[in-house]
Amino acid sequence: MKKLILFLAIFFCFTANAQQSDSLIISKIFNQSLTNSECYPRLNYLCKNIGPRLSGSLNGEKAVDYVNQLCIDQKLDTAFLQPVTVPHWVRGQKEQAYYKVNGKKADVAICALGGSIATPKKGLVATVIEVHDFDELKALGREKIEGKIVFMNHPMKSSFVHTFDAYGEAARYRWATAQNAAQYGAVGVVVRSMTLAMDNHPHTGAMGYNDTIIKIPACAISTNGAEELSKAIKNNSSVQFYFKQSCELFPDAQSYNVIGELKGSEKPEEIIVIGGHLDSWELGEGAHDDGAGIMQSLEVLRIFQNLKMKPKRSIRFVAFANEENGSRGGKQLLALAKERNEKIIAAIESDEGGFTPRGFSFNGDSLKMPHVMSKQELFYPYDLKYWEQGYGGTDINYLKEVGALLIGFVPDSQRYFDVHHAATDVFENVNKRELELGAGSMAALVYLLSEYGVNP
Repeated sequence: MKKLILFLAIFFCFTANAQQSDSLIISKIFNQSLTNSECYPRLNYLCKNIGPRLSGSLNGEKAVDYVNQLCIDQKLDTAFLQPVTVPHWVRGQKEQAYYKVNGKKADVAICALGGSIATPKKGLVATVIEVHDFDELKALGREKIEGKIVFMNHPMKSSFVHTFDAYGEAARYRWATAQNAAQYGAVGVVVRSMTLAMDNHPHTGAMGYNDTIIKIPACAISTNGAEELSKAIKNNSSVQFYFKQSCELFPDAQSYNVIGELKGSEKPEEIIVIGGHLDSWELGEGAHDDGAGIMQSLEVLRIFQNLKMKPKRSIRFVAFANEENGSRGGKQLLALAKERNEKIIAAIESDEGGFTPRGFSFNGDSLKMPHVMSKQELFYPYDLKYWEQGYGGTDINYLKEVGALLIGFVPDSQRYFDVHHAATDVFENVNKRELELGAGSMAALVYLLSEYGVNP
């Protein structure tokens, strides 16, 4: 009995000392992130000197070169480019749209949805018919829809506290309205922007076609425009809608995942991936989506370097190519892991904006991390109290196939969809301190993953 009591005393003493040591290191990580960070000026350069960087574009190439050079200048143990073949869709000239009621014309703000075909060169005009979901579209059928432009007026639901839940529910209408409406003879579609904000900024995003169904042009309309158009249709059943867009799909182009690593000192074969996506839509500057995630993730490695912390497990930074319209960068990283027979134990993605950190979501068995999960209270002084099962991230999702625990960095979500995929996603809308807190949050979790791994 005395031996058991002595063992337990030593165990609890050791545990308390380890907890105190981890607390001190996490404090140093946050101090470093808040007083000596480079993620904000680096994001400024990415947004202002390079700008929007859709896959296949010249700006996309410049962004790859810039982030790769950052990895080299940061003197990471490894820095390399992984080739990724990406789609090359070009928006073309600024879109135009208006509707007419009784001969009176009202201009509205639209943008082509990513991947859409163009309208005829002189534009497309037809009677517009409003629907609110796919059931209503189906109920109207070909008799009511043929030859018309379908206006899908499905708002994001404000009742959801977490705005990503609202986005997930609504985004299917952006993706699939064109192919669904075309089945009934529609000649074009207008989709309400995916945002809870009421403004005049249309929000783009990827849409999809079915090769067995005729392709028709698709655009997004601003939320203010959607409200105005809906009122006009309610008052007049024969509203004429006109829109013009000149987008075009070119042959696939060459791009790259940008990869940089710090090698582990004890278990280098165990890899922790951390990153975001480098591409962005071209209406804004891709500041929150996802320049913030790129610079936060690279800053994690810089924090380790500045504090002269040698990670026990390898940390791999990845700036993924082509998340917005294909996710080919994530697929290629999986291919690399399989080719090398790598042991990727965990992957963290920052792709929900550079807002105030709230915590992390875990897609997988977080119970495999008893050492890490038992240390949640170390994050409470930094207001990181969200530790829940949930989504990891689009780019890292493929790594589940090689057994990685997928972790999503979760900032406050309330403002993200005000700027998401819109002209308002610019550097000026990123708060320096919030961005730096995010980098510190991820670095603290990476530290624990590096120290304790994911197995009991």
